[in-house]
Amino acid sequence: MCVVVLSAFVLPARAQIYECVDESGAKRFTNIAAEAKGCKALSIGPVEPPPPAPGAAPRASGKPPPAGTPSTFPRVDRATQQARDGDRKRILEQELGMEEKLLEQAKQDLLAQRGSIGDPGRDAVRLQAQQNRVRLHEENVENLRRELSRLR
Repeated sequence: MCVVVLSAFVLPARAQIYECVDESGAKRFTNIAAEAKGCKALSIGPVEPPPPAPGAAPRASGKPPPAGTPSTFPRVDRATQQARDGDRKRILEQELGMEEKLLEQAKQDLLAQRGSIGDPGRDAVRLQAQQNRVRLHEENVENLRRELSRLR
């Protein structure tokens, strides 16, 4: 109830916009009055959504309609798209295999680094770098698996 009452008093957000032209003729726009000395205040009315296209059904919700594909957009036949999808899957699988190998190598290097700690200060930096490398490859593997799961 309180929200309804308060919303009646809310005014639309509005700011004065100024158009400034410098000596070289370059235009600049600002809404900061202190920067607008010698500038022209623009008269901008409220912004309203465009009217619906003739014959278009009225929208029930405030959401914009989904954007359609323009008729001029190039299309490919089903077989070509399936070949492209197959290539994409093959490439992602190759990348996944390579990342899994790099992850295993990074884990082995991390274990070796932990086993050869001498100077704790200097080796802590190396150890952190190796841990970051392992984390990077783990994230790459996870992202590639997620991308492969999205394929049709």
